[in-house]
Amino acid sequence: MHATLPLLAATDFPPIRRRSLDTLQVNLGYKCNQSCLHCHVAASPQRTEMMDSDTIALVLEVLGARKVGTLDLTGGAPELNPHFRQLVREARALGVRVIDRCNLTILSEPGQDGLAAFLAEQGVEVTASLPCYTPANVDRQRGDGVFERSIAGLRQLNALGYGDPGRGLVLNLVYNPQGPSLPPPQDKLQADYKRELLLHFGIRFNHLHALTNMPIQRFGSTLVSKGSFGAYMKLLRGSYRADNLGAVMCRSLLSVDWKGFVYDCDFNQMLGLHADLAGHTRPHLRDLLRHDPSGAAIRVADHCYGCTAGQGSSCGGALDPAASAEAPAVAGAATGQRA
Repeated sequence: MHATLPLLAATDFPPIRRRSLDTLQVNLGYKCNQSCLHCHVAASPQRTEMMDSDTIALVLEVLGARKVGTLDLTGGAPELNPHFRQLVREARALGVRVIDRCNLTILSEPGQDGLAAFLAEQGVEVTASLPCYTPANVDRQRGDGVFERSIAGLRQLNALGYGDPGRGLVLNLVYNPQGPSLPPPQDKLQADYKRELLLHFGIRFNHLHALTNMPIQRFGSTLVSKGSFGAYMKLLRGSYRADNLGAVMCRSLLSVDWKGFVYDCDFNQMLGLHADLAGHTRPHLRDLLRHDPSGAAIRVADHCYGCTAGQGSSCGGALDPAASAEAPAVAGAATGQRA
């Protein structure tokens, strides 16, 4: 795999500082039941990295000490961590909003019996990757049978009340472009998803999050291999909108890796760019117990243009859904989507 940090480190991206901490995004491990080309974490069934119980306990301690409102669980497949359900229960007992970034096929994996019911019982917000609403596109990108299993997972969640406005169980879907282009306007795409999934499969959901593919890890390496990395960066930089700076996720979020080390965002985590916290070059969760991250400078590199291009992009979708983000794709690069 080609390293992309050397291509991103020199940047003129504007300096930014964080506000108060609202969200702790925790990567519970890189093990996943899928292995997707576009995955910016390079997760797969062969990965063995997994957060241990001591670090899980630190996560809970920080949630309480910093009065963090949201715990955003990611991976890999976060549900494969053996401490996943314990963490969810204890975070919910603290009154913390919990988001599970679910790939949907995990709901039918051996050993995951009752997972959907557990999520509903705990009132967990599910944010699920579904790169398209047609079987052929999804299976071509993620493997044979993935679309069918994803629809089965969505039906499980719908049967439990997810996507029903009257039940309060939030189900969001995630879209990424099919390659090196910006997402189309999120509002229009959401309307298309809602219409097609309801018409053909009876599926309901709350919101669609349209995310930009980041030029890092597998996706960035593919761009390098195809000779398209520079063209994609030109697209991102050329689509920069200063209005998006105020809403980028790193302003109020910290990302935590499976060992408990802290980063400004999930993308910086994958690039090994640790957060700058009270002079610590490799801050850890335990440092958050002693130091408030508010006001700290955020580490930036050229990939940050991916979050500010067009309608903007964050883990919660477009920063400005009303802004058009349509742009031509970069020629000569493989297609793919990041979940």
